[in-house]
Amino acid sequence: MPEHFEQRFGEVLKSYGAGTLGDQRHLLRSLKAPEVANLLEATPPKVRRYIWALIDDDDAGQVLQHLGDDVLSEIVEGMDTAQLAAAADDLDVDDQADLLQQLPDAIAAQVLSSMDSAARRRVESVLSYAQDSAGGLMDMDVVTVHPRHALEIVLRYLRLRKALPKNTDALIVVNSRNEYVGTLPLSRILTSDSSVTVREVMEADSRAIPVDMPDREVAAIFSEEDLVSAPVLDHERRLLGRITIDDVVDVIAEDADEAVLARAGLDPDEDTFAPVMKSARRRAIWLGINLITAFLAAAVINVFEATISKVVALAVLLPIVASMGGIAGTQTLTLMIRGIVLGHVNRANLLWLVNREFAVALLNGLLWASLVALAALLAFQDPLLGLVIAAALVINLVVAVVSGSLLPSILNRLSIDPAIAGGVILTTITDVTGFFVFLGLAAWAYA
Repeated sequence: MPEHFEQRFGEVLKSYGAGTLGDQRHLLRSLKAPEVANLLEATPPKVRRYIWALIDDDDAGQVLQHLGDDVLSEIVEGMDTAQLAAAADDLDVDDQADLLQQLPDAIAAQVLSSMDSAARRRVESVLSYAQDSAGGLMDMDVVTVHPRHALEIVLRYLRLRKALPKNTDALIVVNSRNEYVGTLPLSRILTSDSSVTVREVMEADSRAIPVDMPDREVAAIFSEEDLVSAPVLDHERRLLGRITIDDVVDVIAEDADEAVLARAGLDPDEDTFAPVMKSARRRAIWLGINLITAFLAAAVINVFEATISKVVALAVLLPIVASMGGIAGTQTLTLMIRGIVLGHVNRANLLWLVNREFAVALLNGLLWASLVALAALLAFQDPLLGLVIAAALVINLVVAVVSGSLLPSILNRLSIDPAIAGGVILTTITDVTGFFVFLGLAAWAYA
């Protein structure tokens, strides 16, 4: 949290219930829209409603688009259609579409119907594409020029406009059929002879984005090629709009939140100050899934109850086998998910990566199995027990990393997010395999 925001945050909270409304509104005006949204999400519901009432109507739309789904729903409940329409009217088309997608369907339909026909058509055009696609990200506010025009005419046209869409680093060159030809960087307009044509100085090989490209792939392209903006095309290479870096940064931030929170069964848009019952219901599902996996592991242990009662030291060493497998598998799973997101992992190199992870697991398994076997020998004076746990550790580590290598690709093909399901499945595999192998080897060795 930036220092100036933290200071303002404290001042706003201190002013709650004290001071004049004018002073409190002045404090809020000193914050940017994302900071006000952060402030709303960082306060309990009662204070949140008080702060929202102090926000100027002209700033409401900018604040709303930065709120998570839970907090947005709470704020929207207190707004009528006219207020929502006015708030959306101040946003760019892509931001209007993002906001409407976060609203309940009935409310979104009312807001759409209250817009003028031209604005409604533009927003509906963006809404017709999946939210997690290039079409869902694009802004239709673009500046186009034709290749035959001289730069002098382009400069005159830009001066008449007086303002350019945000994050405009280049104009988009199209032909008479609105088909994409290339881009004209603003730097070239300023540094080239004004008598030359657009065709002579444009970049014909600039990156263009297909409208149905997933947003993660769009983010990867922007990252790899250091793009500020890129045109979005349909299947016939006609220009539909453009994507800008600010929207791509939002995608990257959302993906990072999902990757971290999904493993714990949490929604990235969940309100930190959500009511107890609402939070309890959401988390109960994840806890229930975890309980099922725990029962599976317990069932395996129960099968070998006689062996454990015969060699009590097995119960002491069980957590070591499961923990080592879990950590090794999680390392590989995280690496593979990251590789898939970045486009580094595909069918062509998956087998090579699995073999590499197998070799890494084998080396680490032999190293740590030797140390654990020595520790077991010293602690329990039982060489056979040391051999059993060493073998179990090596087997479980190998199974864990192979599973961690293959799970993301398998889950992707099944249209299941590996960041959400991968951890649960992997934990089940490592626990059940670790317990079964360790106790099974012990039952055989001490028979």
